[in-house]
Amino acid sequence: MRDHYDFSKMKARKNPYARLLKQSVTIRLDRDTVAYFKALASRTGLPHQHLINLYLRDCAMRKKEPSLRWRVPRSRSSR
Repeated sequence: MRDHYDFSKMKARKNPYARLLKQSVTIRLDRDTVAYFKALASRTGLPHQHLINLYLRDCAMRKKEPSLRWRVPRSRSSR
């Protein structure tokens, strides 16, 4: 940076667009899911909420849809 720039008198301002970038939500997750992301967070140095957001964003960008197959238990008489 150049020596003739003087930022000492500059007033700090919050970014007015920052609140538009993220949305606060409440979500209930399984304990083992949270534990997984917290362990991953300790290994990577990133906060676990950030990792969850990255994973969900990747799913959204790839347009992943869950594949759910419900298994209907067979009755004992049909065996």
